[in-house]
Amino acid sequence: MSDSEDAYQVGPGKPPLQTRFRKGQSGNPRGRKAKNLPALLADALNERVYVTVDAKRRRITKREAVITQLVNKSAGADLRATKMLIDMLKEIERKTGMAPPEARAATPADEEVLASFAARLRKSWEWEQETRHREAARAGLCPCCGSASAGSTSSTPAATA
Repeated sequence: MSDSEDAYQVGPGKPPLQTRFRKGQSGNPRGRKAKNLPALLADALNERVYVTVDAKRRRITKREAVITQLVNKSAGADLRATKMLIDMLKEIERKTGMAPPEARAATPADEEVLASFAARLRKSWEWEQETRHREAARAGLCPCCGSASAGSTSSTPAATA
């Protein structure tokens, strides 16, 4: 060994000469591994968070929390959440090859509920139509009642306004 190598003291911040990086050589030649979008999304959804369910703290993944919220909103008559949930279920069924559950025949009780619902819906629609008709008649814009403003031949509200 030469005198310069003998005089070199190995210690903190002074690695042995044979293990040092050579000049012009990087310590990480391939660089940091880049993550793609699906990997980033999967990592974020697999993070665990604390939630309170029925006054008890539970630790679940964000993926579970998102699905739970979607199902709860759908059950609460949020139409957008319901559509998303149904689309998700259809996609899962398509990917897994599962057939949707078979539709069962309606029972007499089911028929009664449907008839009651249809009657309520029809009554609500008729009430709404009557209310709109009365408001148009009051404003003088109703073409069927002949109460359109004098001198106008058109029955559209834009022409009479």
